[in-house]
Amino acid sequence: MEVRRDIFQAIADPTRRAILSLLAFQAMTPGAIAGNFDATRQTISKHIQILTECQLVWQEQKGREIYYHFKPEKMKEVSDWVDQYRKFWDNKFDSLESYLAKIQNK
Repeated sequence: MEVRRDIFQAIADPTRRAILSLLAFQAMTPGAIAGNFDATRQTISKHIQILTECQLVWQEQKGREIYYHFKPEKMKEVSDWVDQYRKFWDNKFDSLESYLAKIQNK
């Protein structure tokens, strides 16, 4: 059975989040990405592979080099998921604020 990776698995790892942060500023080669970490190039390549499988990054061949680019529109799935909880907690905090104001006036 093939395991399907999703965006949440990809961003669960701090190294992959750091890679996305690097790529948000500029496209980079695997070697340039690996140069920012105390990990083997093979380990970083595995992280890049996972990010590619989840479509958070895409690659572009330029001559002999491969450049990886961040695909920010894929983060909308995460934003939409988080947004439902943001609304929930906003409502809870509004209720708490009302309650506190009510008991302070007593």
